[in-house]
Amino acid sequence: MMDTRAFDIGMIGQVMPALLSYLDVTLLVAGVSIVLGSALGGLLAWASLAGGRVLRYLAAGYVYVMRCTPSIVLLFIVFYGLPKLIEGVFHYNINDMYRAVFAIIAFSLLFGAYISEVFRAGYLAVPRGQYEAAVSAGLSPLQAFFHVMLGQAALVALPNFGNAAVNLLKEASLAYTIGLIDLIGKGNLIIAQNFGAYGIEIYLACMIVYWAVVLLLEQLFAFIEGRLDTGTSLRGALPEKKKRSAMRGGDAVGA
Repeated sequence: MMDTRAFDIGMIGQVMPALLSYLDVTLLVAGVSIVLGSALGGLLAWASLAGGRVLRYLAAGYVYVMRCTPSIVLLFIVFYGLPKLIEGVFHYNINDMYRAVFAIIAFSLLFGAYISEVFRAGYLAVPRGQYEAAVSAGLSPLQAFFHVMLGQAALVALPNFGNAAVNLLKEASLAYTIGLIDLIGKGNLIIAQNFGAYGIEIYLACMIVYWAVVLLLEQLFAFIEGRLDTGTSLRGALPEKKKRSAMRGGDAVGA
């Protein structure tokens, strides 16, 4: 039977506290997935840039497979397939493991594939001559990477990294499909408790929460980008007072 009940805007405010009480689960899944996925993406980017032929092919194959796999399909494969694999190989049952762990594994694998291309493009955007000049000046390759290349590559990669992080936050809402009670999972429970009523109001409340979180993330990444931009510029230039002193000293010597 079709629900003919009138839209109740007050319901949005009523359910908001219940939804916000599970926002930490959503942020935990997304945050840990971003951290682990970034580490994986860094390894994949290194394999693509500095690894041997086998590593480059493996990294490219992994990125291709992950980018072609829908996130919900990967989530189901991890949730249903990983316990069977662990039990078959190690004879250990992980079916009772907290479901957020399965979501984190799936989203980390997915995020790592996407972000590796962001890291790789950011590194390639920095002129290679700067690295070679740093090594020629006496820095080790590792020092040249951290002191010369990393800051500039991070500045280039940060906008795309921010977009990928926001997309992952939204993808993490699929975790309710494996029974995880997060923001969306709690919303579905409230709808079920009301026998399917207030669905529009509750999903609008969820949307408002996501809007607020994404807005905060955008402001955070804009702040970080500004700091990185300032730091990168300062590293390449002397303060104005020192410049004037150097110029006066040079004039005196020249005179």
